Amino acid sequence: MSGRTAGDRLLAELGQQARDIAAEVTGPLRRICVRSGDRVLEIEWHEPPVPAPSGSAEPGTGPVAGTDPTGPPGPPAPADPAPGITVPAPMVGTFYRAAEPGGKPFVEVGEQIRPGQVIGIVEAMKLMNQIAADQTGTVLELLVADGEPVEFGQPLLRLLPASNGGG
Repeated sequence: MSGRTAGDRLLAELGQQARDIAAEVTGPLRRICVRSGDRVLEIEWHEPPVPAPSGSAEPGTGPVAGTDPTGPPGPPAPADPAPGITVPAPMVGTFYRAAEPGGKPFVEVGEQIRPGQVIGIVEAMKLMNQIAADQTGTVLELLVADGEPVEFGQPLLRLLPASNGGG
């Protein structure tokens, strides 16, 4: 029984370390997994997306519609000539454009959005995660259909950032 007690103590210590680490994470936490059998602890998160400098390719800027996630990866996509920037999925899950089936979508093409405004929901592990805009701009294109699975970093929509220079 001493092995089980030591294992439980180890798992409790790992759990406390997981809580300490989660408290220090500045971005959204993606996953923590603590298991009792074989004493497994997994912590996974990602860095907040950083806008790519103009003219450089972003990960996942290839076509979205009809993409086969199980197929082999294609060649790297060239820099996207379309105007604006993409808003990437911050996690893997299912993307929803509205709060409920048949509900009014959070955003539409041509709509002006502001920082903090919800642009969609990604469901991951039965949790509904609101995705908020991080800047002001106009929605140019919706790149993911309602109910479609998304990968981390996959573009959700294309946004024309508002000009800060006045005009």
